[in-house]
Amino acid sequence: MKSLNEIESKNILVIGDVMLDTYFTGDVKRISPEAPVPVFRKKKERSVLGGAANVVANLIAADQNVSIMTMVGNDKNGSRLKDIFKEQGVDTTLVITLNRTTTEKTRFLASNNQQVLRLDVEDTYPLGHEDCEKMLHILDEQIDKFDLILLSDYLKGLLTFEFTQGVLQRAIAKNIPTIIDVKDMNVSKYKHAYLIKPNLKELHDLTGLNVENDNEIIVASRKLKEMCHTKYILTTCGARGMVLVGDDEPYFIESVGKEVFDVTGAGDTTIAYLAACMVNGFEMRDAANIANYAAGIQVAKVGTSSVYWKEIREYLMRKENATVHKILIGKAIDTFRKDNEDKKIVFTNGCFDILHVGHIRYMQEAAKFGDILVIGLNSDASVRRLKGSERPINNQNDRAEMLSAMEFVDYVIVFDEDTPYGLIKKIHPDVLVKGGDYNPDNVVGRDIVEASGGELKLLPFVEGKSTTNIINKIKM
Repeated sequence: MKSLNEIESKNILVIGDVMLDTYFTGDVKRISPEAPVPVFRKKKERSVLGGAANVVANLIAADQNVSIMTMVGNDKNGSRLKDIFKEQGVDTTLVITLNRTTTEKTRFLASNNQQVLRLDVEDTYPLGHEDCEKMLHILDEQIDKFDLILLSDYLKGLLTFEFTQGVLQRAIAKNIPTIIDVKDMNVSKYKHAYLIKPNLKELHDLTGLNVENDNEIIVASRKLKEMCHTKYILTTCGARGMVLVGDDEPYFIESVGKEVFDVTGAGDTTIAYLAACMVNGFEMRDAANIANYAAGIQVAKVGTSSVYWKEIREYLMRKENATVHKILIGKAIDTFRKDNEDKKIVFTNGCFDILHVGHIRYMQEAAKFGDILVIGLNSDASVRRLKGSERPINNQNDRAEMLSAMEFVDYVIVFDEDTPYGLIKKIHPDVLVKGGDYNPDNVVGRDIVEASGGELKLLPFVEGKSTTNIINKIKM
């Protein structure tokens, strides 16, 4: 699998029905004397992005550049949604305001986050022809900048047949992949999408076929694939996981959600991370696997919420053969301190050319000073400048993989400079660890760490254990 640390920010356009998800938190302790209904006493209230807007929120969490194309009402909630989008850095130039009610779903959560009632306020009448033409014209002006288009259909009136097909035809003409989270029973509306994501009920409704067992799901998926002239069908099956059907053999993905508190927004999380992986060049099966991991993390949270790469990376690092996800590059380094602001970060660095017991004991002790141990690893070019043309013995990829295989090492970052000063400045560790033979006044990066309230720790080396000694012994 391609490393999550290779994820870059791509331009993704989300087109779909947005809504505001509002949560009233309180308790129910008595029945009303006026009627045999529970009395809900509200204590707290919060509102978050819902529907297609939740897809946007998850794409932002996945470090993508997101634009939203939608319609909102000329009301308080419409303005609120646009304000939230702008606060999160979402491009809203494709949002139109119409004389309608912006969808708001209000959920009443009692003790243990038990949902006792949901109140929906909305208009669902379809987008008119003139407004459709207006939106497609606006899309024509900006479509060239997008790497992928994601349609999230909640049947709230935006994605009419005319508008949906208008978008798909334009995407095909520009060779831009489109993926759709479907709701409508009108199969022809979704024709020519690159990928369609139904759940089991939607798969049944769209094809009219039974979907009770694995074989029936495959048959129905293949039929839908043919009906829509699409490349892939990814069916979400709840606790059973997902099924990916394309030109190859069907691929079954087992659900990873062990603790399920709330399935609200799980489909949004799934398609957002599928999109983020697809647009970054992941193989389709790997993209579906990561989307499945994201959904498993999401259902363990309460209410509509976002999932972050950090959470997926930590999940993968608990799996076997996932050492590649410990090696940080690019954007993962830039956001590392922010992603781990609640953790005590320990940093040390070195060439670690031929690993020996001295290295192991040193790193084990360093790991005890905090929650996360990050190893800065000199690149091959850096090692040659420091130790001569015959070094390193092992190349930087091998050295990074060996370090990553150790349980007490959380992350490895290869740096090309002679010193790790720039790297330390980026990740701002809480504890800087070096060998006991260093003069504290000469330790690179000490000023950065101590300026932020951190500290320097010096550890003694194991006598007689060094890479140079090993090399000399081999030469004898």
